[in-house]
Amino acid sequence: MFQTIANIFRIPELRSKILFTIGMLLLFRMGTHVTIPGINSLIVTGITADPSEGFLGMVDLFAGGALLKFSIFALGIMPYISSSIIMQLVMVLIPSLQKMQKEGEEGRKKIQQYTKYGTLILCAIQSLAVIQLANSWSTGSGNAQAKYPGLINPSVEGYFLPIAMLSITTGTVLLIWLGEQITERGIGNGISLIIFAGIIGRMPEALIAMFTSDTSDALSILILIIIFIVLISLTVILTQGVRRVPLNYGKQMVGRKMVQARSQSIPFKVNSANVMPIIFASSLILFPQTIVQWLSSKGGQWAGWAVIMDYFNPFSQIWYHALFYYVIYTSLIIFFAYFYTAIQFNPQELADNLKKYGGFIPGVRPGSQTKEMIEKILNRITLPGALFLAGLALAPYLIIKFLNLGSNTGGGTLVYTFGGTSLLIMVGVALETLKQIEAQLLMRNYEGFMKKTKIKGRV
Repeated sequence: MFQTIANIFRIPELRSKILFTIGMLLLFRMGTHVTIPGINSLIVTGITADPSEGFLGMVDLFAGGALLKFSIFALGIMPYISSSIIMQLVMVLIPSLQKMQKEGEEGRKKIQQYTKYGTLILCAIQSLAVIQLANSWSTGSGNAQAKYPGLINPSVEGYFLPIAMLSITTGTVLLIWLGEQITERGIGNGISLIIFAGIIGRMPEALIAMFTSDTSDALSILILIIIFIVLISLTVILTQGVRRVPLNYGKQMVGRKMVQARSQSIPFKVNSANVMPIIFASSLILFPQTIVQWLSSKGGQWAGWAVIMDYFNPFSQIWYHALFYYVIYTSLIIFFAYFYTAIQFNPQELADNLKKYGGFIPGVRPGSQTKEMIEKILNRITLPGALFLAGLALAPYLIIKFLNLGSNTGGGTLVYTFGGTSLLIMVGVALETLKQIEAQLLMRNYEGFMKKTKIKGRV
C-alpha cells in the first residue's frame, strides 16, 4: 500500500490532479466555517442539534455541518442534486428534452444549463427556509421559542433577508464551480467528492461526541466499531453486486474474412438506483413531519399533534408507532428503487439496440422476447437490492433503539452520521475514485492498490 502511494506521487500528472483535488476540498471545508453576513459567529459555535431530528439533520448531513453553522455553504450542493433529480423526472415526461439529450455534447450542455437555472430557483426558495430558521432561533418569531437570542446582529436586521439569500445562493454556485473544476482538472467526480468531504468532515465531531458522552462506555464503543465495519462490508457488497447477462453477436466481416465476434455480457447492478431511493423516501416521509410541526405551531396545544408526530418517530417508545415508521420507510424505498430503475433503463430501447447491432441473449429471440427477458431480470434483482438498501437505511435507527444508545448520545450521532445513506455515498465515491487512480497507475505500468485482484469499481 505504501509503495502504491509512493508510485502515485512519482507520476507528475497524477500528483498534480490529486493535490488540486485536495486543495479544492480544503477550500470547501474552510467555507463551511464562514458564516452569513449578519450572523453572530460566537453564538453559532454553541449551536448543537441532534442529526436524527429530521429534514434539518439530513440537509445538515449533506452540507457537512454547514447548515447549523449558518455558513455561506448552508445548503451545500443539495439544491443542484435536487435540480438534477427533477430534471431527470421531467425528461421522462417531455419528449423534446429526451431528444435534446440524444443530440450529443451540445444537447447535454443545454440540459446542464437548465439544471443550473433550476438550482438558482431552489436556492432562492431553500435559502428563505434557512433565514426563517435563523429568525425563529434568534427572536422566537411567531410561536417559535428563541433558542439562541442575538443570533442575528440587530444592526443588519432590516437588510438580512437579501444579504443572506445572496450569500447562500452564491455559496451553492461556488460549490458547483468547485465540483466542475475537480472533475475537469482533478481526480474523480467533483460533485460526489464534495458530498463525500462533507460527510467525512463530520466524523471528528461525531467521534469526540461519542468519547465524551456520559452515556458512552467501552462496550458500547466496541459494539459500534464492529457494527460500523460490518455496515461498510455490506455496503461494498451492495455497491459491487452485479448480475451479468451473457450476450452473443453474429459473425462480422473483418477485412476479407468472416469472424465470430467476441461474447460479451450486459451488467445489471443489483442496486442500480444507488442512494436515490433513500433520498426520495427520506424526503417524502419527512414531509408529513414538517407539515404537522407547522400546524402544531399554528394550532396551539392540541394533544393529537404529539400522537401524530410519534408515528413518524423511529425512536418512539411505543413499539407499534416505531413499527409503522419502519414499514412505511421500507415500502417507500422499495417503491422508489423500482421507480428510479424504470427511469434509468428502457428495456424496449435496449432490445431494439441489440437487434440493430446483431446482438442477442442466448436462447432468447431478438425483439419482444428480449424485452420481456430484460424486464424479468430487472424485476428480480431490484427487489433484493431494495430490501438490502432498506436494511442499510434502517440500521442506524435500529442500532440506536435496541442498544438503548438514545438519539442524542455521541454513539447515536456517530451511527446516524455513518448510516446507510452516508455509507453508500462514501463507499461509492471512494471506489470510483480509487478506480480512476488505479487506471492511471496501470497505464504507466505500476501496480495498483490490489496486486491479486483489480478494483472493479461501479459498472
